[in-house]
Amino acid sequence: MQILANIKSSDRIKDLIYTVRGVKVMLDSDLAYIYGYTTKTLNQQVKNNIAKFDDDFRFQLTKEEYHQILRSKNLTIELGQGKFSKYLPYVFTEQGVYMLMTVLKGELATRQSKALVRAFKEMKDLIIDSRSLIGQSELLQLSVQTTQNTSDIAEIKANMVTKADLAKVVHDFTDPNTRREYLILNGESVEANIAYSGIYKAAKKSIFVIDNYIGLKTLVLLKEASASVQITIFSDNIGRGLHQYDFDDFHKQYPSINLNFRKTCGIYHDRYIVVDYNTGTERIFHCGASSKDAGNKVTTITEVSDRQVYHPIVDALLLNPVLPLN
Repeated sequence: MQILANIKSSDRIKDLIYTVRGVKVMLDSDLAYIYGYTTKTLNQQVKNNIAKFDDDFRFQLTKEEYHQILRSKNLTIELGQGKFSKYLPYVFTEQGVYMLMTVLKGELATRQSKALVRAFKEMKDLIIDSRSLIGQSELLQLSVQTTQNTSDIAEIKANMVTKADLAKVVHDFTDPNTRREYLILNGESVEANIAYSGIYKAAKKSIFVIDNYIGLKTLVLLKEASASVQITIFSDNIGRGLHQYDFDDFHKQYPSINLNFRKTCGIYHDRYIVVDYNTGTERIFHCGASSKDAGNKVTTITEVSDRQVYHPIVDALLLNPVLPLN
């Protein structure tokens, strides 16, 4: 199969990724071809592990949706003719593709899985780098989906029975073509979005983010916090990285998130996250970089052991004026 020989090129794979019902998907027939299976055999593997594939991982196309994909391939053949089955195909979302990697084993599956991961990764990078080309509302939705996908991947990894192949794919630090999005959290490498999301999810009462450089991603990561948690961002918003329309779009998407802004008044250099301040579950983290740049460069988040030293700092911050967004 020629496609198998060239599948390391993520450009080839990106041609096989379509948008259906607002999400990126791949056809079961294309995935079967990539992995060296027949479509029937691949779908049988899925059926044998059907509990792993919820409707947001894999779903069947309607006739109209399938014809739309055929038109995007510049094909006019009808269902049931040529190489296309008379049966409506299934498609796999990004989460479904990652789950498929846990089902299909072997050296070939590992090699092809790497190429699939890189293709989806490059498409995410394109979304982040194209802020000036698309509307703010669309960007927010795409960023939220990216963060959710990352969390879903972590959950898949945690529940795998056999992790070796997928761990090798996701933690491939040696490939210079793969953009790194990891940081060091308390001495261990963790995917950046997962690190921040895990800290925010642990909050029961409050979250204080002290960071002079904030942006849209700062808000997107905070969506993981419980609706009952009071969130305050302390920042001077240097560079005007976060705008009022960013916050308005976020608030429309997540109206239950209780979020407000206060100034740092120009005296803070480092970044901190304070969880459940002045309670029995209090935790304080020193962050080497802004969360809006999570994973772009090598950085570290370290939990502070002597929290009392920081209480006068936080007490002073709570008296600062409100930060207006432009």
